[in-house]
Amino acid sequence: MIVEMRVYHCAPGRLPALHERFTTITLGFFEKYGIEQIGFWTTLAGPSNQALTYLLKWESLAEREQKWNAFQSDPEWIRQRNATEAEKIIVERVENQFLAPTAYSALR
Repeated sequence: MIVEMRVYHCAPGRLPALHERFTTITLGFFEKYGIEQIGFWTTLAGPSNQALTYLLKWESLAEREQKWNAFQSDPEWIRQRNATEAEKIIVERVENQFLAPTAYSALR
């Protein structure tokens, strides 16, 4: 198992728009492409409270490449994502890391 940690740094005041997009659009595409989420978090204390952090579970990097690329190139996803940012950008910067569990991890 591989866990992908993604952090979306939002433009000021745009975190609610990102929550709305995940709730009404993105999660439907995740389901369509079999992208399994572990969870989503916002920052209570830290350098910025305008970020969304989430974890995705993959069996391999090959699975991630196939499913993520299919999702990202879906014309309907592109259209809907662009519509949510027609007036103002939502996400200014994305960070992602791929994590492998240790032998003593509760999640493996």
